[in-house]
Amino acid sequence: MKGLRLVYMGSVLCFLYIPIFILVLFSFNKATFSTDWEGFSLQWYTKLFQNQDLLEVTLNSLWLAISSASLSTVFSAVLAILFFRFRLPAQSFLKGTLYSLLMAPDLVLGISLLILFLAIGLDLGYLSLLIAHITFCIPFCFLTIAARMQSFDPSILEAALDLGASQFQTYTRILFPILKPALLSAWMLAFTLSMDDVIVSFFVSGPSYEVLPLKIYSMVRFGVKPEVNALCSLLLLMTLVLLFLSHRLINSKEVR
Repeated sequence: MKGLRLVYMGSVLCFLYIPIFILVLFSFNKATFSTDWEGFSLQWYTKLFQNQDLLEVTLNSLWLAISSASLSTVFSAVLAILFFRFRLPAQSFLKGTLYSLLMAPDLVLGISLLILFLAIGLDLGYLSLLIAHITFCIPFCFLTIAARMQSFDPSILEAALDLGASQFQTYTRILFPILKPALLSAWMLAFTLSMDDVIVSFFVSGPSYEVLPLKIYSMVRFGVKPEVNALCSLLLLMTLVLLFLSHRLINSKEVR
C-alpha cells in the first residue's frame, strides 16, 4: 500500500514538473523549432535580451504584478484587521461578497469590469489593468491573512494595551510580526495571479499597455518562438529565488 502511494505521488509530481523541465531544456536548444533538438546553445537568451518589444512587455507585466500585489496585500490586511478586531455591520454579508469573487468565472469578471470601465469613461490601459488585478487578488490575499489572524489569541493584543502600549505599538510590534509570514505569502500569491492572468486582462487591457500573458498568447497562434522558452525559464528562476528568500526570511524571524 505504501509503494502504491509513492507511485501515485511520483506520477502526480512528474505530471506537474516534466512539462516545466522540457520548457527549460528546450530554451537551450540550438534549433529554431522547439520540437527538434540540435544541440546546446545560449543563443536564444542572447536574442531575448535583444528583443526590445518582448522585454518591454515583460517589464510592464512585472511592474503591474508588483503594484497590484502590494496594494492587494495592504487592502486585504486592513480588511482582515477590521473583521478580526471589530464587529462590523453586515460582516457576514461582506465576507460572502469577498468569497463570491473566488467562485466567479474569470470571463464574467472580465466582462463586468469592462462594462464598468466603459460606463465611467475610464481609458483601458495600466489603470484599468491595475484595478482589475487588485479586484481578483484581494479575496485570495484576504483568505491567507485571515487564516493567520484566526490562529493566534487576540488576548495578546489586549494584554499589550493593558501594559501601556499604544494602538500603534500594538499593531507594529505585535500584530505585524505575527502576520508577516501571511503577508508575504499573500503578496507572492497575488504576484503570481497577476503575472499569469489572461482572461481578465484580455478584456480590460488597451493598446497603450501590453502585458506578457497576452503577448505570449498572441505569439502562440503563430508558433512559440524559442525566445519565449528562454523568457519563461528566467521567470521560473526568479520565482524560485523569491521562494528561497521568503523561506529564509520567515525562518530567520522565527529563530529570533
